[in-house]
Amino acid sequence: MSPRKSAAEALGTRSAILDRSVAIASLEGLEGLTIGRLAGELGMSKSGVLGHFGSKEALQLAVLDRAADIFLAEVWVPARPAAPGLHRLRELCEAWISYLDRGVFPGGCFFVAAAHEFDGREGPVRDAIEARFDGWRGRLRKEARRAAEAGDLPVGTDAEQLAFELLGLIMALNHSIQLHRDPEAAGRARRAVHARLSG
Repeated sequence: MSPRKSAAEALGTRSAILDRSVAIASLEGLEGLTIGRLAGELGMSKSGVLGHFGSKEALQLAVLDRAADIFLAEVWVPARPAAPGLHRLRELCEAWISYLDRGVFPGGCFFVAAAHEFDGREGPVRDAIEARFDGWRGRLRKEARRAAEAGDLPVGTDAEQLAFELLGLIMALNHSIQLHRDPEAAGRARRAVHARLSG
């Protein structure tokens, strides 16, 4: 076996472990990931699974990275071509609502669930979750500020406040879909976004 093929196979195995881990963690939380369970489901040895990450914490951090890649592909990439400011902010919100409405992750928004699981803890996993939220809130704040500066939002619009409200709205949508199975939730969220972002 050539070194190149061996490295490619290792990457493929690592990717398969992460894909399964994201699916499990979406429904059962990051603490629901166990090396033994993953080994059994993937037909691997425990040492084979652990060898790709080194520790459960490293696995959890890698799962967060994979989930973030999926989120960005679903929400940021579709909105990125839009003109900066209000138009992009609206596109971001629409892609964000669609991501939840389509059930990209079986357990709803991966990061909302992870935040509830780790927000009262300390350590690298909690810090990584917080950093993801901070980055996303910063993106919303940046687009809100651009929209306000362009005159597309009312004079005096507080970009930080608007980002806070949009985050809260999407968390409420996630809750309505996951807990209440409300078929009208996405429509309600779209109406709320439209009302909040009307110039």
